[in-house]
Amino acid sequence: MIIEFIVNNWLLFLALAVILGLLTHNLIVGNKGVVDPLDATDLINHKDAVVVDVRPAADFAKGHIIHAINIPINGFQNQMGTLHKYRERPIVVNCRSGSQSTLACRHLRKDGFTQVHNLRGGLMAWQNAGLPLSRKKR
Repeated sequence: MIIEFIVNNWLLFLALAVILGLLTHNLIVGNKGVVDPLDATDLINHKDAVVVDVRPAADFAKGHIIHAINIPINGFQNQMGTLHKYRERPIVVNCRSGSQSTLACRHLRKDGFTQVHNLRGGLMAWQNAGLPLSRKKR
């Protein structure tokens, strides 16, 4: 009876299998190196993490995480060399919402950085958590 139901609705079961596979993949691999704002503050305060902000300079000037380094995503690969002195430290990468920083994290990992963390939700999540911003240049 169940086999007949599956045979008659094979397309639905195929879709279910694909969705379950994607969810499993996301659970296993998808959140690797992603931190929420509170975990990021722990990395910054207790592990001396470096914060890299990949937003444009104008957005960075309006407010950023204290002591962040601004390396805009446009040209990020060309400027990654400035981060080599921090290779042994954890790095927290942020943008406005967390999507552009994902690309920067990928570049850093490809370049051999091992402690790279993407700030989930970006600066918007940071602000929603009530955490402070700075306008001072580093």
